[in-house]
Amino acid sequence: MTCASCVGRVERALRKVPGVHDAAVNLATESARIRYAPGGEIEAQLRRAVRKAGYEPRALQEQAQQQPSSWSGFAPVGLGLLLSAPLVLPMLADLLGRHWMLAPWLQFLLATPVQFILGARFYRAGWHALRAGTGNMDLLVAIGTSAGWGLSVWLWLTRESPHLYFEASAVVITLVLLGKWLEARAKRQTTAAIRALQALRPDTARVLQPSGEELELPLAEVLPGDLLVVRPGERVPADGTIEQGTTQVDESMLTGEPLPVAKEPGAALTAGSINGEARVVLRAVAVGGETVLARIIRLVEDAQAAKAPIQRLVDKVSAVFVPVVLAIATLTVAGWLLAGADAETALIAAVTVLVIACPCALGLATPAAIMAGTGVAARQGVLIKDAQALEIANRVDTVAFDKTGTLTVGRPRLVGFEPAGDEDEATLLAMAASLQAGSEHPLARAVLVHARERGLQIPPPDAVRAVPGRGTEGEVGARSFLIASLSWAAELGIDLDAWRQRLGHWEAEGATLSLLLERRTAGVLPVALMAFADEPKPEAAEALAALRARGLRLMMISGDNEAAAQAMASRLGLRPGEVMAQVLPGDKSAKVAQLRAGGHVVAMVGDGVNDAPALAAADVGLAMATGTDVAMHAAGITLMRGDVRLVAAALDISDRTVRKIRQNLFWAFVYNVAGIPLAALGYLSPVVAGAAMALSSVSVMANALLLKRWRALGTQDAGGPRSAPSQPAASR
Repeated sequence: MTCASCVGRVERALRKVPGVHDAAVNLATESARIRYAPGGEIEAQLRRAVRKAGYEPRALQEQAQQQPSSWSGFAPVGLGLLLSAPLVLPMLADLLGRHWMLAPWLQFLLATPVQFILGARFYRAGWHALRAGTGNMDLLVAIGTSAGWGLSVWLWLTRESPHLYFEASAVVITLVLLGKWLEARAKRQTTAAIRALQALRPDTARVLQPSGEELELPLAEVLPGDLLVVRPGERVPADGTIEQGTTQVDESMLTGEPLPVAKEPGAALTAGSINGEARVVLRAVAVGGETVLARIIRLVEDAQAAKAPIQRLVDKVSAVFVPVVLAIATLTVAGWLLAGADAETALIAAVTVLVIACPCALGLATPAAIMAGTGVAARQGVLIKDAQALEIANRVDTVAFDKTGTLTVGRPRLVGFEPAGDEDEATLLAMAASLQAGSEHPLARAVLVHARERGLQIPPPDAVRAVPGRGTEGEVGARSFLIASLSWAAELGIDLDAWRQRLGHWEAEGATLSLLLERRTAGVLPVALMAFADEPKPEAAEALAALRARGLRLMMISGDNEAAAQAMASRLGLRPGEVMAQVLPGDKSAKVAQLRAGGHVVAMVGDGVNDAPALAAADVGLAMATGTDVAMHAAGITLMRGDVRLVAAALDISDRTVRKIRQNLFWAFVYNVAGIPLAALGYLSPVVAGAAMALSSVSVMANALLLKRWRALGTQDAGGPRSAPSQPAASR
């Protein structure tokens, strides 16, 4: 494909296939992403539709295996330059005040191979476009240069010492070929992020046999549950947990964090990361397409294949672009003839119009910027799932944060346990730990850890039931207990005034409070007060300050009581009006909707299952990859490490990418709006028009590639995939 018109033609052809719901074609990658109802021979029909539209369908895997060198495809360009150079020499001589011309027959011999051999691709593609009832850049080039070549032959045969235009047709074709070659080189750079991620997957793995022997197998034959040996310097072949060994692992490919991470038995390893100084044995949990690395690659590919909403305007323009240009060229001829000019002048002006009109830049403006932006973001630990999230993030004016695990470390500690009466503290703590034994809630884990640190015997519970957003209830032995939030305790009729002094002390410390209650014949009575403390992430205050510096409104949504939430907010540098306290997990999405109803474009940042509805309700959801898969699926952007500074980084790369898209589209439109009238009025020559046409698409690609220099705030460049200290066969 060569231009935006090609994109429209392929999309229309694919959408006509029965069963196809939608088709999106990417000019930068020359690929199509198709949503269709499976059944029948639909894949064969899709291939046939592409071929009927004038293109050759290739499998994506086949395309990925082709790794052309930097100079691949330069041979036709080099030959064109060699044949065109003698034709340009007389033009240069004119500038120096010396007038001479090559013999017409020599000009013909030099220009004809360029026109019909090197330029054959334009005739083929233009013919296919005509057969499909549309037009494209190739058709414009073929008609324009053929007119210049044909006019030169006619003048040569009918006039004495005529001025010929062989150099115009040959140079235009050569310049367009040069522009397409430079463009192809730039395209390879925009897809470098995907190729780098794909290169992280080793081809083989060492599977540990029951006999202790290490058997090297293709990665496709590794199954979940296999024990895999990873030697120092090798890449981890699958997601899994360490069974034996302690090591340092370079996970920069996944998180963008340049420092190695210590790993002990029980720790998770991710496919593609580099093992450090020790041999380890891991048990495979996810292999092949189910690994985190494979999912990251799919996310980046999806984002790069998607169309941003702004692309709709380009699609509308490209659908009518070529017919409009052909009409302008016809009017140009008619206008010059009516003005009294000769046919030669009129035809050259029309040729210049055809040559300078280029829908290439329009077609590349959006996908090139999206590919470069999402690629560099992935290197820095920011995964953008779709182009719509990328574009909307640019307009965000309010950022709402979940507190626990997002702004705080997410590992609260039990810092206070105060019995209400004379009953033994250890006994009551053991009861509380018993109720929390099956829970994954951070506060439940804090109770269990504290009880185990004290060496308490934790009795088994009965009939434990979680009450979402309120607490837990169940039986331990013959006694019935509840662990309740203060709001639930108030609903149950507990007199909190009697606890006011104690509550006030812990709330001033910023602690999260719960009550251990017991159901007795006299009703529900409090038996102990529990205070939990969490620490803000070290970089959280800096991250919030960076967002505030961007002019953004900040909000923290917390289930804590007002005093505890405000205490944590002050430690984070948040203001009193930037806190929503005592929000039940199920109500977070309503709070986000409330912010949006005020006319704000809202980004929600969270990490837990209970954040998923709020992430989906926001204009843009940003999920911490340290959290759950549910949160990541609900979010448009995934932050691959728990560094809150990546929120500002995600918004920044969105802003820069959208800015590049707008810059590209502006110059692509301005180029045609200014160039076509100048060409029609005779102020440009075909050679200058050809150079400008070639330059337009190359400049769009080059502008997009400037995004590769972007670095996330407060982080170092991970530098993409690192080379391992050694590269044994299994790791290559």
